[in-house]
Amino acid sequence: MIEVKKLTKEFPGVTPIKDLSVTINDGDVISIIGPSGTGKSTFIRCLNLLERPTSGQIIFDGENILSNGYDIKEVRKRIGMVFQSFNLFGHLTVIENLMIPQMDLLKKSKQEAYDTSIQMLRQVGLLDKALSYSEELSGGQKQRVAIARTLVMNPELILFDEPTSALDPIMVSEVQSVIRDLAKSGKTILIVTHEMKFAKTISNRVFYMDEGGIYEEGSPNDIFDNPKKEKTRRFVYGLKVLDESISSKNFDFIGLDARIEAYLMQCDASWEHRNHIRLLVEEVIQQILFPEKDINNINLVIEYSEENNECMMTVDYDGGLFNINDSKNEISLSVLRGIATDISYSYLGNEKLKNRVVICKGC
Repeated sequence: MIEVKKLTKEFPGVTPIKDLSVTINDGDVISIIGPSGTGKSTFIRCLNLLERPTSGQIIFDGENILSNGYDIKEVRKRIGMVFQSFNLFGHLTVIENLMIPQMDLLKKSKQEAYDTSIQMLRQVGLLDKALSYSEELSGGQKQRVAIARTLVMNPELILFDEPTSALDPIMVSEVQSVIRDLAKSGKTILIVTHEMKFAKTISNRVFYMDEGGIYEEGSPNDIFDNPKKEKTRRFVYGLKVLDESISSKNFDFIGLDARIEAYLMQCDASWEHRNHIRLLVEEVIQQILFPEKDINNINLVIEYSEENNECMMTVDYDGGLFNINDSKNEISLSVLRGIATDISYSYLGNEKLKNRVVICKGC
């Protein structure tokens, strides 16, 4: 249906999308996830030309809609968009909000536009609000009207830009229910969302966006249960990360301890958990690794999951093959084994830091 080729969008001082290429098939329901500022909204706004791409092609049913002379009104007829801020006309009734774009863009008669509007309001459960004004509606109702306004145009592709981000939990459920029904109808849908569980249940494809493009894509099971790339894994599992490089035995370990404490407090880790993790770092790095003569460079990564209060600590270090489980420091090993839920070692022969120990600590 749509083939995107080397799409780039530049703004002064920033390029959120660079050389993005992807194919969107008829009937796809694609959730687009990722951190703020990674080009998710910019991408879908480029698809219906609300943002004009800097370069690249968007091939829609064999035609490049970015070519000179392509009628933007034709794009808007075929590609509908639902915004997070509703964008309803406050001086018009609900049914007028739905009728006017049909008459203006599709050249429907007033009766045809009215009949279609009634049908779509019934579909989103708001027939009784046809003569209401937008200020009389709740946020969830406004968003459902916005969806109905898109549906009356019978678009081939529907784009949703964070449609529930401005809503409270009850209203979120209202809107998600309507989108679920749409997803089952065979419509082609792209939805930018921060609701991970919702994305997993409605999609057949998921795009994780980062580094100026689609960093990783796959089925919901691929992305949410078995992500292959590190940034995707950290994002979908809600992992906050502390990364420290230690290149000297004279390193400021007091400062490191303070940064670990601040990081874990940000993660809302318990006092006991914070003390245990700091103790694990001290025993591994200061008591076991640095006393070894040929170890001079260490990289420490701490990943803490707020969702399940679990911590994974990865320590990479140089020198010859050395498994910390073989250390002669029995006291430190005893401390580690008493706190950690798992300790594993691997030898990374082709890496600069050839040794890796991964320590897991549950709540």
